[in-house]
Amino acid sequence: MFGSCCAPVIATGIAPTAVRLMRSRFTAFAISDAGHLLRTWHSSTRPGHLDLDDDVRWLRLDILGQVQGGPFDVDGIVEFEAFFRQSGERGSMRERSRFVREERVWFYVDAEG
Repeated sequence: MFGSCCAPVIATGIAPTAVRLMRSRFTAFAISDAGHLLRTWHSSTRPGHLDLDDDVRWLRLDILGQVQGGPFDVDGIVEFEAFFRQSGERGSMRERSRFVREERVWFYVDAEG
């Protein structure tokens, strides 16, 4: 699945939809690819650097919903739940992430808790 879903997006930074970008960003957290995360973060909200927590192991991403975010939209929202393990404990986080598409490239903007 990695080869057909996320690897091409991680290699190029270009995703056809906001959901595909979200999946690639989750994978980037799982494989500690801070470069992909920063490359796909919109310049208006992108941090100067990103320190990933090596103690967090990302396990699964469930897409719960989406508003727009298709190949011809200019913005979109992806709601998800991400499951992780940290310090031997399992947990999850839910979020509604906002995305924008500029010149046919999707970018993560920010999240609504």
